[in-house]
Amino acid sequence: MQAKGTIMGLTSAATIWVVCAIGITVGAGAYFEAAGAGLLVMVVLYGLGTLEHRLRRARRVMSGTIRARPGYPYEELEEHLGVSGISVQSRRVFDHPEDRVFELKLSGPARQYDIATEKLLSLPDIYGVHLD
Repeated sequence: MQAKGTIMGLTSAATIWVVCAIGITVGAGAYFEAAGAGLLVMVVLYGLGTLEHRLRRARRVMSGTIRARPGYPYEELEEHLGVSGISVQSRRVFDHPEDRVFELKLSGPARQYDIATEKLLSLPDIYGVHLD
């Protein structure tokens, strides 16, 4: 399945296929092989879950461009990012008649970038958020 340009549910789909294969193996009477496959699947899924958790907690440095209303204060933007655990390492601010553009170098936990983006986009003074 696809959601917002990323593949979702791939592990679930693969798990369903493996469980189906294990069921066929049990139906064929190969109980030892089915138990071994089931144990292997549980170990792999547990390991992948642990790996995913660690990767999501890892600090990641990203570049970001945030468009806001003209005159939007940088301090307020920094405060909104800080609440999500993201710190600004460097910044450049460009003022235009229709908006103010912040080009930022950000550092924080990988999983927090999506949360911070949603929070910022919910603010009426923020026009757009793009993270690389």
